[in-house]
Amino acid sequence: MSFVTRRKSMEPPAAHDGHSLIPTLGWPHLVALGVGAIIGTGIYTLTGVAAGLAGPAVILSFAMAGAVCAFAALCYAEMSTMMPQAGSAYTYSYVGMGELAAWIVGWSLILEYTVVCSTVAVGWSGYAGGLMQQAGWSVPQALLAGPHAGGIINVPAIFITLVVSALLLVGTRESATVNFILVIVKIVALAAFVALTIPAFDAAHFEPFAPFGFGATMDADGVKRGVAAAAGIIFFAFYGFDAISTAAEETKNPGRDLTIGIIGSMFACTAIYMIVAAAALGASPFDVFSKSPEPLAYILRGLGHPQVAAVVAGAAVVALPTVIMVFMFGQSRIFFAMARDGLLPRRLSKVGARGVPAPVIILTGVVAATIAGFLPLDEIAALANAGTLLAFIATAIAMMLMRRRAPDLPRPFRTPLWWFVGPAAVAGCLYLFTTLPVSTLVNFLIWNAIGVVAYLAYGRVKSRLATA
Repeated sequence: MSFVTRRKSMEPPAAHDGHSLIPTLGWPHLVALGVGAIIGTGIYTLTGVAAGLAGPAVILSFAMAGAVCAFAALCYAEMSTMMPQAGSAYTYSYVGMGELAAWIVGWSLILEYTVVCSTVAVGWSGYAGGLMQQAGWSVPQALLAGPHAGGIINVPAIFITLVVSALLLVGTRESATVNFILVIVKIVALAAFVALTIPAFDAAHFEPFAPFGFGATMDADGVKRGVAAAAGIIFFAFYGFDAISTAAEETKNPGRDLTIGIIGSMFACTAIYMIVAAAALGASPFDVFSKSPEPLAYILRGLGHPQVAAVVAGAAVVALPTVIMVFMFGQSRIFFAMARDGLLPRRLSKVGARGVPAPVIILTGVVAATIAGFLPLDEIAALANAGTLLAFIATAIAMMLMRRRAPDLPRPFRTPLWWFVGPAAVAGCLYLFTTLPVSTLVNFLIWNAIGVVAYLAYGRVKSRLATA
């Protein structure tokens, strides 16, 4: 069989062979993983940016972006419950489309997850640096930024990345429990924001509802505005739920818990985004708070709640490590699955006494910390968006192929109207691909060209299917 078309079996790997993960997670942990990844600093900053593009109709933008993600989430729910193995879209592509497609998807996911970890770590460093300066700590600026930003090394970014890596090494359930607690902190802070803005709610702030229209039209300043334009930006605040599917092999009841985790976190986060946006719009005209880099805290200060504003801003600092944790968790499981399949050195898939793949967690942490500490992220951060869209498209296509190829296979969760949901997910993601900068698409092609060369040189001949 050609290396292009050879496909992996759906059968799970043999248990207790030193390369199998231990099921320890329930649906509350999975929902928290999804919320931890999706509700990051985006909700504290993106609400203002998106409102500036769509006006009060930004509520519809959140719903539109959530709908596109929901289509993908339904595909993920079917595939993850049908084959509860580590690897997410990489594994689904391997079973559905073949080894080469799986490698390309896995290689893209490696880029996505690592870049997100590093980017968020640098963002956390900015907050941490500000707090240290407020506390009177005389930390040299050279140690607060990488060479590209006028410093030498970004020590706080390296620190938080390695701390999260160490936490993941302690154990899957333990790290998931910490994430759960931090997610609760974020939700409480957002609930406080909503509760304090409701008394100031003014329906007049919603008129006109869609001042820039519902499409994506270019204004005189060369900025695309409208409900669809805002949705295109908002979409990228939603991805992260796919990291839940990387935990499939570590889920105690995959058929039930993965469905609840993936779909539940998507709907919960969509509702949270829409409620917070509505509360912000009701408390302040959109053209006022949209100009602030911290719109939620700005609104609270304007309402006479400076202490709560500080707490909400502080919750953003708490939010960031959970995002790093979830994406690093997902990255390590992608690495793990590819190594277990022989496409990367198999020793990386060794599972230790604590039930975690320590070699890939350490590798992921070191790579992410190095990027965060030294390399410029402005341009490469956008590559994560391309990797996400490719993973969503691949999962939807794999779902449709398996429906045709093996319609009678047991499916604990079946995507409703799969013949519509699958193409809708693909079409929505392809449209969003067209909104990415040309430079991002070119760099993404270059990254995958490097990946294909690496596969032909190593994975093609070392794959377990090639050596079986």
